[in-house]
Amino acid sequence: MKLAIIGTGYVGLVTGACFAEMGNDVICVDADEAKIKTLESGRMPIYEPGLEDFVKRNCEENRLTFTTDLKAAVRNSLIIFIAVGTPQDRDGSADLSMVLQVAREIGRCMNGYKVIVEKSTVPVGTAAKVRQALQEELAKRGEALEFDVVSNPEFLKEGTALEDFMKPDRIVAGCDDPRVAELMKELYAPFVRTNHPIIIMDVVSAELTKYAANAFLATKISFINEMSNICARTGADIAMIRQGIGSDPRIGNLFLFPGLGYGGSCFPKDMQALIHTARSLDYTPRLLEAAEEINQDQRRIFLDRLRDYFDKELKGRVLAVWGLSFKPQTDDIREAPALTIIAGLVEGGARIQAYDPEAMAAGREYFGENPAISFAASSYGALEDADALVICTEWMRFREPDFDRMKSLMKAPVIFDGRNLYSPERMVKRGFQYFYVGQKI
Repeated sequence: MKLAIIGTGYVGLVTGACFAEMGNDVICVDADEAKIKTLESGRMPIYEPGLEDFVKRNCEENRLTFTTDLKAAVRNSLIIFIAVGTPQDRDGSADLSMVLQVAREIGRCMNGYKVIVEKSTVPVGTAAKVRQALQEELAKRGEALEFDVVSNPEFLKEGTALEDFMKPDRIVAGCDDPRVAELMKELYAPFVRTNHPIIIMDVVSAELTKYAANAFLATKISFINEMSNICARTGADIAMIRQGIGSDPRIGNLFLFPGLGYGGSCFPKDMQALIHTARSLDYTPRLLEAAEEINQDQRRIFLDRLRDYFDKELKGRVLAVWGLSFKPQTDDIREAPALTIIAGLVEGGARIQAYDPEAMAAGREYFGENPAISFAASSYGALEDADALVICTEWMRFREPDFDRMKSLMKAPVIFDGRNLYSPERMVKRGFQYFYVGQKI
């Protein structure tokens, strides 16, 4: 099929590369000329394992192209995916200005029947707004061209996005016309040969499904963190609690890791957007509000524990920080717990020596020229003369470090583990003071 992907951010780029990998002709469009030139040169604007190889291979085989010419892309494609950003607005709602702007641009230049697909995460009712924008632009042109609007939410996880797209658990497509539903089934058929379902539903339900999925997973994270705080007051072992409930198939053990809470570009923004939608409909989403509050509290609780260890006097302390990204296998630091933790430590007078395998450039850009924050060339380099190590991201390379080398580099063998990477008993035997999430107060 001939496809256009409008927006070459995380979702758009992965979507375009994966559709091209299955043999479709894909045109990726972005208004950012510098980004298009970067992609045409074979360099990636984001880090995602395997993505560079996908893009290079499909560009070389002429199935994937990049352009700033939206008009040409629309006119040469049957299915047009809108994959532009929907950042959080001041009131917590999703900002749809870019989505609707793209819809209007499509309406100004479409030359025949088109299927316009919402790939961006958008609140309930967006498809109707997209449809209205298209109709208004066609009316201005005096045209009566047919089109359909489909909601096709993505369920990608940063770090495993290619596998998620190529081998999806399910495909959700919101369609109002059975003929369009068959077209979407045909497009996605190569991805679900293992009989995972293509679920066809109405457009409104598809729009809400994405938010419901993310809200449930975010709530699950907040639940286990709530339990960790109860464990800290009872002496119960949060690792045993997780094992005890996670083995129940009705619960499962995914997203049940106690830590510093969720971050990234999806969960925080989507939770706020869903809360805003509910409130705008005169409903108070108490569970979602509580999950959000627990998520923010988790970072404060961790910071308080750290401050208490140093008798609330951080001035002059040197603290190593392992991990800046919100999760492993990505360079994305949006809403990352590490940002809150570092800001709180610096505010208290501490000096930070930070390291992350992929997010160093993003960290430098975020914090700017701050004399209290330096970025080490390696994980061990960050430990030199440190009064303590603070672990914020569970990168694999942090799981089995050389503990003897760590002790030799640090001023004091103290670890505050925000991801519960190590066995508390073994850390004590190795001579470390080890603080973790859920530890008895």
